[in-house]
Amino acid sequence: MENNLKTVRPPHFDLDKIFDCGQSFRFEKGADGVWEGVAYGKLLRVSQDDSNIYINCTREEYDSLWKSYLCLDTDYDEVNADIEANFGGETMAAAMKAGDGIRILRQEPWETLCSFIISQNNNIPRIKSLISAICRSYGDKFTVNGAEYYSFPSPRALLDAGEEGLKALKTGFRAGYLISAAENVLGGLDLCLIRDEYTYDQGLEALCRIKGVGPKVASCTLLFALGKTDAFPVDVWIKKVIDKYFGGKLDVRSLGKYAGIAQQYLFYYERSLQ
Repeated sequence: MENNLKTVRPPHFDLDKIFDCGQSFRFEKGADGVWEGVAYGKLLRVSQDDSNIYINCTREEYDSLWKSYLCLDTDYDEVNADIEANFGGETMAAAMKAGDGIRILRQEPWETLCSFIISQNNNIPRIKSLISAICRSYGDKFTVNGAEYYSFPSPRALLDAGEEGLKALKTGFRAGYLISAAENVLGGLDLCLIRDEYTYDQGLEALCRIKGVGPKVASCTLLFALGKTDAFPVDVWIKKVIDKYFGGKLDVRSLGKYAGIAQQYLFYYERSLQ
């Protein structure tokens, strides 16, 4: 990899699990073992071995962006201890073992909101395809070593594209929801304010005012981009987990401040059994 920065690989860090647990849709692993994708309008190429992580960036870029993005500033021994104290039990122990290495990325809020709007009633390959088409059509193009990449479109770019422009990319009913999200953000919905000052409940209420955004999409946005690690998205997989292991009832409020990370372990564990 070009312009590599090398940093120590901490415990509980596995790129394959991080990029394959359903939280991000713009990264692919190459034959060379390098994960590549675009985040925050920049190309990220990152790989690992047993001891180190390698990133195509300068030390300044790492300190200002990628360290936080990859959640390398968080002690997952502490996280896991908190989950064990609040959750416990054989199922959670098995899920934590299966999902060990997952870290919650700190993604760009606007892109994450749109990505999970697109995820509704969709599978991961199609989600990736739709996001790629939207970026190619309405994002800003940039070139690295002769290869072309695209940023995620701004709210203004999507609003200017219009519902019909987005439907032409086969987004279907989601086009109207994306337009509503753009209108809300341009109209004053401050995603960074939600991240920095709102509680989970306040953030959930604010995001659910957007047409087509329900608790699942809002909770995913809060967890994967807005720092609300107590957010616990419930999709078909988690519904299955709750029914299968917890008798159909789970008091999410009792799971503590890292309930969302526990959710990712459970999500990854159940998928791994299929």
